[in-house]
Amino acid sequence: MSHPYENLPSQAFWRTGTTADGLAQLHVPKFLVSAKTRVATAGSCFAQHIAQALRGAGVNVLDAEPRPVTMDETICKTFGYGLFSGRYGNIYTARQMVQLLQDMTDGAPDPRFVWAKGARFVDAFRPTVEPEGLETVQEVLFHRGYHLARTAQMLRNTDVFIFTLGLTECWEDIETKRVFPMCPGTVAGTFDANAHRFRNFTHAEVLADLVRMRDLLLGFNPGMRVLLTVSPVPLTATAAQTHVVPATTYSKAVLRAAAGEAVANFTDIDYFPSYEIITSHAVGGPWFGDNKRSVRPEGVAQVMQVFLAAHGLAPQLVTNTPAPAAQDDEDDPVCDELLLDAFAK
Repeated sequence: MSHPYENLPSQAFWRTGTTADGLAQLHVPKFLVSAKTRVATAGSCFAQHIAQALRGAGVNVLDAEPRPVTMDETICKTFGYGLFSGRYGNIYTARQMVQLLQDMTDGAPDPRFVWAKGARFVDAFRPTVEPEGLETVQEVLFHRGYHLARTAQMLRNTDVFIFTLGLTECWEDIETKRVFPMCPGTVAGTFDANAHRFRNFTHAEVLADLVRMRDLLLGFNPGMRVLLTVSPVPLTATAAQTHVVPATTYSKAVLRAAAGEAVANFTDIDYFPSYEIITSHAVGGPWFGDNKRSVRPEGVAQVMQVFLAAHGLAPQLVTNTPAPAAQDDEDDPVCDELLLDAFAK
């Protein structure tokens, strides 16, 4: 009797798909990234590894806001330079990405979302890119306007937008429904239970945000394509009134499922399995450091070797991942969420 399983390729079966030959088919791109492709990156902390490795392989990774020539290279990342293709800091949720794109399209900087940090001020939507804050509210608004204009211009020249989904949890302004990368009061601003509320996005909400994100990106460049990844890095902390382990599982499952459905629905959206490479025992490892959260340099290299090989780029050029084995959180990429660890009892 003939049936569909008789003609499936080797990668469709666990026994053959997890051999060296089978794993070579782990990522079959819908569209290729070449050295000439103009790539923009954004997302959670893990996205920093992707940008770094692509630059190391000679890919044209765009930078909307290069560091000032007078700024020492050793401190530029502290101010948000060179981490992603824009100085937008960590973008953990699809909703936050949609919000940023909407601001570029039709949003003027809003003084309600300038947070106090001691006697100085920061942008509520990227509260750590000026570690010491700025002197006035007006200065923060000027910097945000510049940031939006530069990033919008970059997107008009982007061929492939790589977005790494990190979290489903966030904090929202109740009145405006705008979301923040960090809970008010943790790094700046003041938490107000009457003004702020916790959100944990569902699959339907994340999928709708991904579709909206695609629509907004195509508004900048109708030929742009989107490559989604899911960060394998667990949550630092959860506000979902549950243990952090199932909270992490929920977030990653929702993000992975939403990304998969978006890929199935649109020919110009693809998915790269960085999450699967790091978390599955079938692909080697263990790839996490002693803190059970940081991805070891060898794991990052494994992820990027799979990506570069699938796109016909040179895997051997992946030499810019952090050299020492990740043992502590300070060895992580610049990650706003790690600041929450300071509140652990």
